[in-house]
Amino acid sequence: MRSVIQRVATGPELSKNISRDEARAVMHALLDGSADPIQSAVFLIGLRMKRETQDELKGVMDALQDRTPVVTAAIDDIVAIADPYNGFNRTLQGSLFVLPVLAACGVNAYSHGVELGGPKFGVNHHNIIKALGGNPLRSTKDIAQQLANPAIGWGYLDQSIMCPGLHNLNDLRTRIVKRPVLSTTDGLVCPIRGSRRSHLVIGYVHKPYRDTYCMLARHVGYDSLLLVRGTEGGIIPSFRNRAHFVRFTNEIEYDEFDLDLHSMGLQRDYRAADIPADLAPASPQTDPIGMKWNMTALATLCAEEGHKALSGGKGPIQDAAVLGAATIMWHLGNEADLATAANKARSVIESGEALRYLEAGL
Repeated sequence: MRSVIQRVATGPELSKNISRDEARAVMHALLDGSADPIQSAVFLIGLRMKRETQDELKGVMDALQDRTPVVTAAIDDIVAIADPYNGFNRTLQGSLFVLPVLAACGVNAYSHGVELGGPKFGVNHHNIIKALGGNPLRSTKDIAQQLANPAIGWGYLDQSIMCPGLHNLNDLRTRIVKRPVLSTTDGLVCPIRGSRRSHLVIGYVHKPYRDTYCMLARHVGYDSLLLVRGTEGGIIPSFRNRAHFVRFTNEIEYDEFDLDLHSMGLQRDYRAADIPADLAPASPQTDPIGMKWNMTALATLCAEEGHKALSGGKGPIQDAAVLGAATIMWHLGNEADLATAANKARSVIESGEALRYLEAGL
């Protein structure tokens, strides 16, 4: 650890890179809890300030996978969805409701995350599932079984369950404040695989992360990647503009394109559902620094709006469920074109199937 810190934390001009094996070994120490917390923080900050090499990123990713028990579900294809672990604090969260829509359309998908993540401490899938009366702390094996169950077909896996060592670093990450390398890699962890293929859907904001996510997704062994330039870094793009995507599959090495939302009947004058200004704010006395809203109030509102959307209520949350599900079905090759995929997503909402799948998976 001392040798690695001396190399990576010597400033922007004098810092030196470390090998993939060294990055892996240091991350093992962090995940096992054997590393000194101060040295751990210096390592993560130094790596961030120096800017990680591909070998360093791969080494960190190797360690995360080493400490994440993997379950293979009894189903051919599995889609993993990774929205930002620190959630959303400017717009209402709609991507959770993509999962039951996909399940109703015959696509098995799960998401993973944490209960609270800094520095934003926004609302996420964990919070909304709790607000819906569900259990966000099921085991990896249980979620794999839910995915293979044709009456459920979707699920949520919490980081505290799938990789406790990584979850134990969240307090340290909060105190660091700035995004460490773990903020790039945690969304690519693969705890559940399909018996034939595994697919990843993840969002990004900053252009330099495109190549990094593509490289790491291949390194982890995903058979395909759908990378979305989404609102607040999530998997749902703005409805105001042409949506930007990057992807690879077993047949496509790399594809970068803009999506015309008009062809799917989804061109809107809003980017997403804004959080009401009169929502209860976070308490400076009891809530973490950086939290903007009372989490119970925000999660409850997201749950209510999502339930309403899958009950047929038109608006930004239903649009998010349709767009997210449609792009994933098209990406997987389940539907020939995006318009057909969007219509299929709408049909399972209108029939009530999506709502039944939502309730079955809670």
